[in-house]
Amino acid sequence: MSYFFDFEAEFASSLRCIPMIVRYKLDMCGVKLKLLHWLQLSHKQRQWLVVTPCDTPEDQANYRQQLRDWVTKNHGSPPSDLEISQPYPWNITTKLPEVIQQQLTKVPHHGLTVEKWAALTPLQRFALLKLSQPGHENRNFWPALQEFGLV
Repeated sequence: MSYFFDFEAEFASSLRCIPMIVRYKLDMCGVKLKLLHWLQLSHKQRQWLVVTPCDTPEDQANYRQQLRDWVTKNHGSPPSDLEISQPYPWNITTKLPEVIQQQLTKVPHHGLTVEKWAALTPLQRFALLKLSQPGHENRNFWPALQEFGLV
């Protein structure tokens, strides 16, 4: 099983950047992890964050606590909390999020419809949301659309 998207290939094996699977888990458990914090973790700890489940409330609590303990030990203070939106925005499948619609205006010949949005996995929807945020360089939005079969 691959935990990484193809558009993350340039840094996935080294774990020098926070991969989408970990960003997804961070949003689910309410932790704002800075790149500095990520880089202070050992490679083994980063791998743990990639592979450890974060699906149930118990998983999320354990993931959150372990990460907070590691960051506090390495950095001297815990990471910031992140507001947890319920339902998770990527789980709303009845319409395309506004931020996605805005990003799609820059993409010619895309095939993203509400039906195709709903058919994506939650992680794929999460990735597209993250890759279309204002202030994000958005360079992987097009490769993600390609990877997900939407162009």
